Amino acid sequence: MPRFAFKIEYDGRPFAGWQRQADQPSVQASVEKALARLEPDVPSIAAAGRTDAGVHALGQVAHADLARDWEPFRLSEALNHHLKPKPVAVVACASVGEAWHARFSAIERRYLYRIICRRAPLVHDAGQAWRVQRPLDAEAMRAGARHLFGTHDFTTFRASICQAKSPVKTMDEISVEEIEYRGETEIRLAFRARSFLHNQVRSIVGTLERVGAAAWQPEEVKKALEAKDRSACGPVAPPDGLYLTGVSYDQEVF
Repeated sequence: MPRFAFKIEYDGRPFAGWQRQADQPSVQASVEKALARLEPDVPSIAAAGRTDAGVHALGQVAHADLARDWEPFRLSEALNHHLKPKPVAVVACASVGEAWHARFSAIERRYLYRIICRRAPLVHDAGQAWRVQRPLDAEAMRAGARHLFGTHDFTTFRASICQAKSPVKTMDEISVEEIEYRGETEIRLAFRARSFLHNQVRSIVGTLERVGAAAWQPEEVKKALEAKDRSACGPVAPPDGLYLTGVSYDQEVF
């Protein structure tokens, strides 16, 4: 059966996450339903990562095995037609070998987290960024983030329901950028690693927000990490501001 890879973006607000669920809407079910309009017996699709409820994607990657050898552009066009009006779009499609796997072939995943600092409720960015009502010290957040760079036991920043075999992960990048956005301050945190633990990014962001608000000192991030204790973590940031921005493979797929 021909195998196809899809680069997918979506607004996570209407969904209970990527993974198909029996009684709640999911991104996976939406894509599989669109595929079923093209071929009746499409098996379950696989994705590079399972984003949680409310989390967005600019570069999720998934694959499916189809009976027909579609021309990739026509396949993406047909899928986008059947995905309407859901906030999900296939932005690229490619034919891949049968050994290629969206999850297991991935060598890097990238996430972005947006924080907008303002008193007033968000209107245009509601559900797409975390509103923090106080200014944040981006330089202090960078100092705290430096303690998390590299290979560590991230038990402190791991959800209790995480199914990963090991809490040891290597953070290849944690950057904190402060920009002016529509006349307001936005903090953008970028993360890059081969793989992440469940809620790892949101747990780190919530902790760094405490540093930016001067409730924690940057050195306390190191103490929390070394504690290897979930109770030492700061509050978990909401899903609103989190985006899966991209997935990398040994060879460019799209």
